[in-house]
Order: sequence, then C-alpha cells, then structure tokens
Amino acid sequence: MKSVVAVALLLLAPLTLAEEGGSGHYVPGSMASFMDGVSPTPVFLARINYLYYKGDIEATRPLPIAGLSTLGAEATSNALGLTLFWAPDIDLGERWSYGMSLTVPYTWMDVEADVVLPGAGTTVRRSSSLDGIGDLVLQPLMFNYHCNDDLNFNFRISAYAPTGRYRVGRLANTGKNYWSIEPTFGWMYFGKENGREASLFLGYTHNWENSDTNYETGSQLHFDGTLAQHFPLWNGLFGVGLNGFWYEQVEGDSGAGATFGDFRSRTAGLGPVISYASSDGHTIAELKWLKELETRNRLEGDYLWFKLLHKF
Repeated sequence: MKSVVAVALLLLAPLTLAEEGGSGHYVPGSMASFMDGVSPTPVFLARINYLYYKGDIEATRPLPIAGLSTLGAEATSNALGLTLFWAPDIDLGERWSYGMSLTVPYTWMDVEADVVLPGAGTTVRRSSSLDGIGDLVLQPLMFNYHCNDDLNFNFRISAYAPTGRYRVGRLANTGKNYWSIEPTFGWMYFGKENGREASLFLGYTHNWENSDTNYETGSQLHFDGTLAQHFPLWNGLFGVGLNGFWYEQVEGDSGAGATFGDFRSRTAGLGPVISYASSDGHTIAELKWLKELETRNRLEGDYLWFKLLHKF
C-alpha cells in the first residue's frame, strides 16, 4: 500500500476554450485523488492523461469567446497529455521531499455557437474545429510532507504558459493566450491497513490579461476531493469511490474587452471513480466520470478522465 502512495504525481490537461469562453486553465478532476499527489521518495514517472468534455450553454445566456459575443454555444474537447515528473534525491529532512513536472497537452476542439454580429444585432450560426498543442503546464516547485504511512500533505505552484494556438474571432482555440499561476495545497489520507482514501485539494488560480482581446478573467478558487475504498484484487489494489468538485470565480472580469462586466463563473459536480494499482506500485490507472450539476456563466456538461501512470 505504501508503495502505491509513493508513486503518485500530478497531471493537468487543460480544457482548451479561451478563458472568455467560460472555462479556466484549471479543469475539475485534474487534481483530486491519491494519484495526483507528490511522491515522497526519489523517482522518475511518466503519465498519460486523456480528457473528454462535452458541454453547452443556454441560448439565453451570452458567452464571450475569443473576442466574439455568442449565444447557445456547444463545445466538444478531446485532450491527450503527457506529464514527466522527477523527484530528485535531495535531502530536505526526514519528512520532506521535492519534485518537478512538465505537462504537454494536445487537444482537438469543436465549437458551434450563434455569433452576435457587431452593430447589426443579429446572429449567425458558426462552427469551428482545431487541433494542436495546448498550453504547457510547468510545475517547478512541488513539495510533500510525509506525516506517516497513511497521511501526506503537499504544496505546489503551477504555471500555465500560452503555447497553444489562438486567434481572435475563431471559436475553437487550443490555447488561451495568457499566463496563469496556481498555488495548490493537498491533503491525502490512504489507510495502509483499511484501504480507505480521503483526498482534498484546494487551489487558487490567478490569470493575466489576454493581450489580444484586453480581457482579464478574475481569479478562481477550486476544491476537488475523493472518498474511496481500496481492496486487493488481481495481484494489486482496486479502488472505487466518488470524486466531487467545486469551482468559483472569486474576482470579476476586467479590461476593455470584458464588455459583459463582472462576468463570474461557477461550477460544481460529482461522479464515480475507479482505480487500479499494481502490487509493486509501478503502474496505476484511474477512470472517472464527472457530471456538472450546477453552473453559472460557463459551459455545462460532462468530464470523462482516464489516467495511466508508470514508474521507471
């Protein structure tokens, strides 16, 4: 059981609408369970993360996307990310460990919406599709405090770099065209004897201005948590449980491009999660489906995650 916890790491694979499109760099479910922790031992890990999202917003609610004012937007995203994580053999004391990671996402986007024509007051139905590299996720500072075999605390700082494709007036973009920085605290209990898991992650995302649209989205606060039971199966550990999230924009949008004013977003959701870890802890897989139950000023839909981790 201890070896399973020791090989956990983080992967963030962002959903790639522009921030004005009602979604931020952080995606619900990307940090939520023991699999998203910081390794307490020196290790090199690789992780593949697949995310499918499909959502829409009512035609009566306007949504700014890449400099456009839209109604009745619908979006489908498939994202495949590769994370490389390294925890070097550095002596920080008996209980502390340090790691770093890099995530490279590749995204396929399809967006359809009624675009409001400037000055005319009429709308036209438009669609857009695009694929390409998304915004890189850099995590140069990742720390873990190992309380005991069952309990770990961790802290990390994530930076989202505007490396994805972006163009004003295009509905589908694989990048957001601005930087974000995100400190995150995590608490993870994984019972070595009873197999019970209780994980909680709290993050705060600050966004810089999109220089092409002069739109700056206010900061966001988000919680992700998992309750699960793990038990021996197939020469490893099988887990089943629930993952829930809450995401709130705590500052209003600003800038000359924020024509809707204090455009704050919110979402909350819940869904099942299953996982499997080999007995040596070298391979871990996780599958979960998250249903958005309550949203405001953003797309509402479903997240399907698959994560596969391997220790080298």
